[in-house]
Formats: sequence, structure tokens, C-alpha cells
Amino acid sequence: MKNYNTIAKIAFLTILSINLIACDDDDPVTPKVAVSYTAQLNNITDNVIVETYNDLANKAAVLHNEVKDFNSNRTVSNYDEVKQAWRDSRAPWEQSEGFLFGPVDTDGVDPAIDAWPVNEVDLNNVLSSEDLLTESYLESAIDEIKGFHTIEFLLWAVDGNKQLADFTPREFEYLLAATENLKNRTQQLATAWTSNYAHVFKAAGESNSVFSSQKSALETLVTGLIAIADEVANGKIEDPLNGNAGEAYQIKEESRFSHNSKTDFSNNLKSISNIYNGTYFVDGKGLSDIVMVSNTDLDTEFNQALIEAIKAIDNIPGTFTSAIVSERAAVANAQEKVLEVLQLLQSQIEPLIKNL
Repeated sequence: MKNYNTIAKIAFLTILSINLIACDDDDPVTPKVAVSYTAQLNNITDNVIVETYNDLANKAAVLHNEVKDFNSNRTVSNYDEVKQAWRDSRAPWEQSEGFLFGPVDTDGVDPAIDAWPVNEVDLNNVLSSEDLLTESYLESAIDEIKGFHTIEFLLWAVDGNKQLADFTPREFEYLLAATENLKNRTQQLATAWTSNYAHVFKAAGESNSVFSSQKSALETLVTGLIAIADEVANGKIEDPLNGNAGEAYQIKEESRFSHNSKTDFSNNLKSISNIYNGTYFVDGKGLSDIVMVSNTDLDTEFNQALIEAIKAIDNIPGTFTSAIVSERAAVANAQEKVLEVLQLLQSQIEPLIKNL
């Protein structure tokens, strides 16, 4: 049996606890201050994403014009200009791969202009057929016989050593149709953003069925950056470097016909940098401005990781095709640098954005 003193102590502690809880209930709750990310979303949309797609459309149009000139005047000089125009148009596309959401995905633009690998069997069947090669014919064709890599194949051939004399009349017809289709598709993408989707993205959180909040729009951006960092490290580099039971597997290398792979990878990392820093032709607000508020050291570390990854890719000796055989350490070093970018995105930047 409890004695009186024990019962009294229990009663006192019970009353005290009730009073403390009552006092806590009376304490004013400080509401979380809503932070606006409108400046970041506006700049990333208008000055990075839209400008990248406009640049892509403009350069794809130049490529088509160069092919028309080449078809009319089949000289080595014009041939060289077409190849350079392909490289020039390829750059903004690769710098857009950090934001493969919206119309590029829902309208099927990505596979239609960047399917890999080329279906050489079907391509050669069309070239040997009597089908009328027009832009509309290419538009209805399977993705693997149109777009950047099909054009690349026609310009350079499998081993990258095609000569002017090697072109057939049908290949000129195909190049005209394929580059016109690329021009139309990239313009479609640019128009989709400028006419509608840019407003949708910038209006995140404002009665928006696509992006319920500004944070959800920022999370979509970070997801895109993670996806391309992972693809470069664990796909575009890993598959050709180690895809043959730990040895080089050259047929897995993307953009190998033109030996443009290293430039592709570097531009993919620049795509991450452009979104993160809010920069394309002009410098504005990006994810960096958000990260710096919470963690300036992380912002510095991440930008340095991007610089080192791009440098390591650019410093791979020779072509990527030869490097995965004879310069494997340099390729592996570049891959490791890209993995460091990926790790920072996944372990620190993504959680920071999710916890805004």
C-alpha cells in the first residue's frame, strides 16, 4: 500500500505536468516563413532552358541549309562545313540533357532526334529502296533511322573515314530529309516551351496541375541533373569502357562515327552547370543561389567538382574510341570525377532541395 507522502507527490507532479502542458499550448507558434524561388525559376526557364532550345533550333536550321548547299555544290569545303554544322547543332542538344522533362519527353522529341544505336540494317534497306525520301517520310519512320546519329552515320560512316566520293545520290536525298526533320523537330521543341510550357514551369505552385509547388519544380530540376550525371558515368562512359566483360566495347560508344563523344560528355556536364548556376548566354540565378543560403561550402565544392569533371573528360588523350583501349586510366579518372558530381547531387544537393 502506498503511503500518504507518495500519493501526495504523485498528485503534485500530475498537476505540475498539466500546468506545463497548458503553458506550452499558450505559447505562440512561429509560422515558417514562405520563401519565394520565383527569381530562380524565371531565370532558369527563360535564360537557360528556352535559350538552349532556341539555340538548338537555330543551329539545326543552319545544318539543314548547309546540307542544301552541299547537295547543290558537292565540294570538300562544303562537306567540311556540313560536318562542323552537325557538331555545332549537337552542342546545345547535349547541353539540354540535364532537363529532359516537359515537351521533350511528352512529345517524344528525345528519341526522335537522338535514338542510339542507328539501325543500320533498316537504314540501308531504305537507301536501297525506291521510296520517296521526304521529311514526312522520315517523320513517320522509326526513331533509329533518323535524328542526330543517323545524320552522323551518313556524314562519317562507321569508321569515321568517309570521303566525298563515297556519297551516293540516295544518301544526299536522305541527308536533306533527315536534316529537315531534325530542324522541324527542334523548332517544335523550342516553340512548345516558348508558347506554353515556360509559363507552366514558372507558374509552379499557382493553380498548377503539373507542379504543385515551387519546390516540386526545383526537385524536377535536380532529378534531371542526377539522371544525366548517372547516364554519363554509368552508361555513356561505363558501357564502352568495360562493357565487354571488363574490357573495351567500342560499338557501345555514342557519337563514335564523328569522334564527338568527349565533347558530348563535356557538354552533358555543362548542362548540369548551366542549370545549377543559372547560366547559358547570360549569368543569372540558379540552384546555386539556393544552396549558398544554407551551405556555401557545398556550393563551392559542387562547382569545383563540375570543373574537375569537365577538365578530366577534355583531357582524355586522343579520341574516346582509342582511349578506352590505350588510355583506360584517363577514362576511368574522368568517370570517377563524374561520379563525384553524381554523389554530391544525390547525397547533399537533392536532400537540401527536398527539405526547403
